[in-house]
Amino acid sequence: MSDKSMVLSRFMFCVMVIAMFLLVLSSFFLLHLSNHSFIPRSVLELVIVNNTSLAFKPSFKREQIAPPPLRSQGSKFQPQRCQLSNSSQKSSPPGQLRKMACDANLALLRVFMYDLPPEFHFRLLDWKGSANQTWPNVNNPKDVPPYPGGLNLQHSVEYWLTLDLLSSNIAKVFRPCSAIRVLNASQADVVFVPFFSSLSYNRHSKIHGKEKVSVNKMLQERLVQFLMGREEWKRSGGKDHVIVAHHPNSMVDVRRKLGSSMLVLADFGRYPSKIANIKKDIIAPYRHLVNTIPRTESASYEERSTLLYFQGAIYRKAGGAVRRELYYLLKDEKDVHFTFGSIKRNGIKQASQGMALSKFCLNIAGDTPSSNRLFDAIVSHCVPVTISDEIELPFEDVLDYSEFGLFVRASDAVKKGYLMNLLRSIEREKWIKMWERLKDITQHFEYQYPSQPGDAVNMIWEEVAHKISSQQLNLHRKNRY
Repeated sequence: MSDKSMVLSRFMFCVMVIAMFLLVLSSFFLLHLSNHSFIPRSVLELVIVNNTSLAFKPSFKREQIAPPPLRSQGSKFQPQRCQLSNSSQKSSPPGQLRKMACDANLALLRVFMYDLPPEFHFRLLDWKGSANQTWPNVNNPKDVPPYPGGLNLQHSVEYWLTLDLLSSNIAKVFRPCSAIRVLNASQADVVFVPFFSSLSYNRHSKIHGKEKVSVNKMLQERLVQFLMGREEWKRSGGKDHVIVAHHPNSMVDVRRKLGSSMLVLADFGRYPSKIANIKKDIIAPYRHLVNTIPRTESASYEERSTLLYFQGAIYRKAGGAVRRELYYLLKDEKDVHFTFGSIKRNGIKQASQGMALSKFCLNIAGDTPSSNRLFDAIVSHCVPVTISDEIELPFEDVLDYSEFGLFVRASDAVKKGYLMNLLRSIEREKWIKMWERLKDITQHFEYQYPSQPGDAVNMIWEEVAHKISSQQLNLHRKNRY
């Protein structure tokens, strides 16, 4: 070997040794000096503290989501440290949930929740705590006061959010660290108002006996009095407060007084745009009434013998008049099930079986633009066909509903033959593609306790974070000069 080759070989050997040394050194700095790391400290902390798998990370396209909340040193906001859920990610097994109390500095949202008296929340569920006890013990899910079934259940959003916050400081309740309750309002990103407004309306909106006002109206008035006296409300005019009013008739007496807050609603059907709008408020899914079909048990294209399914109230007011027109158009069509139905006489069981064996399920506007049938269809893996021109959809900033559903304008749907021709033109391969997508996104419409990654509770907290980020952007722009 020539001298020149020897020199070149030694040079290459030295380069390799130096490269290996730098690799080891950089690994050391990544692990122990994460403030100067190329990997954000938030990711390292999320992995180490919350025992979160790096495989569970956002994969939304940039244009699909609003920017995460930015927390500057000069305010209570700090860099966001929690990941957004992946719309195609399956629920993580319990081992991927955190196994210790959440760190408030790592949570997606820090939430201050008022300790309202029990008559505003769990006492409406007939819970009777001991003297001076505000909240039930939620350490064990078996001890949590149950929510009433039937139609009450579809508007139970505030119940699940409240339970999630109550359990956020309990180490042995395994849940993702999306939102964590803080006891100091100055440390919070948002303020949550734990009033079970939908249940209050359903159970106490009528006047009984010698009452001059209903219990529901009395609670609303007391809530306004309470909020207007709080420094937290005065500080922002209520803009950083989250109030759930999911039933279309809940909070009806005080909407104008509390309209500056971030409302969690089923739709905007009974609200003027100045009080409720998509810029500041959140559309949350109904809690579905039919049973969720497990992914592996979902009936195939060939096994779904009914082409189109609808069962529910047919005669509705205003925008819901289209139901009646569709009924007379479709009632005699073969392989179409279009009948009146309710939750009585095994109505939910019948709907569960019917949707699970249908290719398409109608979601038609009723008295309001939204309907629980959309979410019943999703968990049945029955491709939803939405006929509601004014509908707003939950989580539409991250979910493309056209991937797993069809939308038809009411004016087209009532044309003779239009809807049936459309559905019969959908080829098997296209239907299967939508069916597979339905199975992927079902988890986003599940309310449960404890909450799970990517479920409805977590998705709502993410929506709150998006809205807070938008508010901060507007505030900072106003403060330029």
